[in-house]
Amino acid sequence: MAPTTDPKSGCRAFADPAMRYSAYGMHESPTVVDLFAGAGGLSLGFVRAGARIIAAYDNWKVAVETYARNLGDHVHERAISRSLQIETPDIIVGGPPCQGFSSAGMRRADDKRNTLVGEFSRLIASVQPRAFVFENVEGFLTGARGAFVFDLLEPLVGAGYRIHLRKVNAAQYGVPQHRKRVVAIGGLGWDPSFPKPTHAAFGAPGAHLGNGRGMNLTPTVDEALRALPSASIENPSVRDHSYEPLRGEDLARARLLKPGQSMRDLPEHLWHESYKRRAFRRVIDGTPTERRGGAPFGVRRLKPNEPSKAITSGALREFLHPHEDRGLTVRECAVLQTFPIDFAFAGSASDRIQLIGNAVPPLLGERIARSLLADFGEGRTRSGDGALLSFVPTLSSGMSPALFEVTRRVLRTFPPTSEMALLWH
Repeated sequence: MAPTTDPKSGCRAFADPAMRYSAYGMHESPTVVDLFAGAGGLSLGFVRAGARIIAAYDNWKVAVETYARNLGDHVHERAISRSLQIETPDIIVGGPPCQGFSSAGMRRADDKRNTLVGEFSRLIASVQPRAFVFENVEGFLTGARGAFVFDLLEPLVGAGYRIHLRKVNAAQYGVPQHRKRVVAIGGLGWDPSFPKPTHAAFGAPGAHLGNGRGMNLTPTVDEALRALPSASIENPSVRDHSYEPLRGEDLARARLLKPGQSMRDLPEHLWHESYKRRAFRRVIDGTPTERRGGAPFGVRRLKPNEPSKAITSGALREFLHPHEDRGLTVRECAVLQTFPIDFAFAGSASDRIQLIGNAVPPLLGERIARSLLADFGEGRTRSGDGALLSFVPTLSSGMSPALFEVTRRVLRTFPPTSEMALLWH
């Protein structure tokens, strides 16, 4: 069956979507549409791998401005819904906003942004790109008792996508931080690969699980920040590389904390009031002693010789530089997220750190993209109806009761393949 040309878009189209699987050689750059693009970390990764972004969408003006400054004017300020009219690309990528079920904040099952997971999957099912990539926080798996997992999988498996859904640690792909995220990769009727780890993670409980032999170690904080000049209080030589000096109790805390230590290692008179409330909230609620768990970390000093903890929108107030008595700069956070030193972020300091904390690390995006584009180059052919090819819900040897229940429901709804059973055990 020969391809036809769409008179409006100029793109080749096929009556049978399966004909697209081997129709493109690697001499042609696969096309990508990025939904919920944010600062453009995922787009940047795909561009580096050789793909061509034909459109990107986000409804936050600051994100759109940041994306346009660095990646081009193909970005649009627009809300995402299944009614969005987009040109059919080879790949659709994106990660719906995660605030409704992020473990970093209160979980709200009624947060309207949560429904964007369903909008994302139904839009892909309608447009039918050759492949898709989804990224989100690990709380996605258990938020609303697993409802979002089914919001993602049911429309896409029903539309014929064959999907890997796995929790990953970005540190195992060379990102200098322990950043656990959920990644889904699907092919329309064909079996995509899931990118293999490239680095040996270390410095966090269970980080070694999944490491292979002979891998280079994940870069450390010191190694990642080595390319930056010294930070300054004002007029930095690199954009966003200034800091506000610590004073009073904040400075006293910093002077006492050694690498790897956190507020729980400080005398109680130096604890933040908010930290005290969080540390003892289970006691106040009457939770039995054996079930209280530990206190939150509050502020902590990063270890110079290990990968960073996950960079979030709270990194400026939560992390201390490994050697200096100050917080991290916006640029240091961006570098730990693997953004280029000259990547320009728009908006206020609060906006910029939120853009950085919410982003997919470009290096992780590139690892995913290279794996997917290699599949395209192999010209993989149709291999079956929609299915869940693999499901890896945890990076440890155990799981919470909530995650266990979600996993049970997923395995019951989507019968495991032999590969999926192997990965689960």
